[in-house]
Amino acid sequence: MSTAFPSSPTWRAFLAAHLGDVSADQVWRTLRRRGISLRRRRSWCISTDPEFAAKAADIVGLYLDPPDNALVLCVDEKPHIQALERAQGWLRLPDGRALTGFAHEYKRHGTTTLFAALEVASGQVQTGHYARRRRREFLDFMDEVMAAHPDTELHVVLDNLSTHKPKHDEWLAAHPAVHFHFTPTHASWLNQVEVWFAILERRVLDGASHHSPREVRAAIDLFVAGYNETAAPFEWQKREVHQVSLSHHYAELRQ
Repeated sequence: MSTAFPSSPTWRAFLAAHLGDVSADQVWRTLRRRGISLRRRRSWCISTDPEFAAKAADIVGLYLDPPDNALVLCVDEKPHIQALERAQGWLRLPDGRALTGFAHEYKRHGTTTLFAALEVASGQVQTGHYARRRRREFLDFMDEVMAAHPDTELHVVLDNLSTHKPKHDEWLAAHPAVHFHFTPTHASWLNQVEVWFAILERRVLDGASHHSPREVRAAIDLFVAGYNETAAPFEWQKREVHQVSLSHHYAELRQ
């Protein structure tokens, strides 16, 4: 993630003036050598879950050595997918060529929420469309997942969203064949369905123009149908996952 600042020459000149005995060009060469950009601000999210190791090992174990006669599913939701109507047109270039595409302006036509369940062993994806992502929508989707896999023990990988893990989960108690496995806090990247969401974003949602949430849902359904025809499992190869800490690349620049 990045945040724009005034142009680099302005910052270089300001820093050079502050130091007093160096030129703006010298500041630029030093910053470039150290790989520092004054126009960029980085952000990060690190898991501080005290049970990280145990939770990560549990999920990695499901991926590499799934239980016999059971199905491992990765479930999550993608909320507030916007139906954006983008202005289309063309631009005549000085050399006579025409450039077609979308203008920056767009109209909003509402949102929709997508629930998805990725079958780890096959790569098949089951989806459900909802207006919201409350507990009731999550349980309705889980009922659909169970209906698609009757008489099957299910191990479901989930993140820590409150709708997934209430203090007293009566639904889970009423379905003993379903087992929830929660990723460590701030480590949803351990959930393989996030990889599929990224594919969906690139191939269907980025830059798309739709006049209603219904059109968005239809586009997603068309993609899912085609995707499942050639679906293949993601190859999870990392046997051990560890918590990471920040690398203090800029520590030497402190005053």
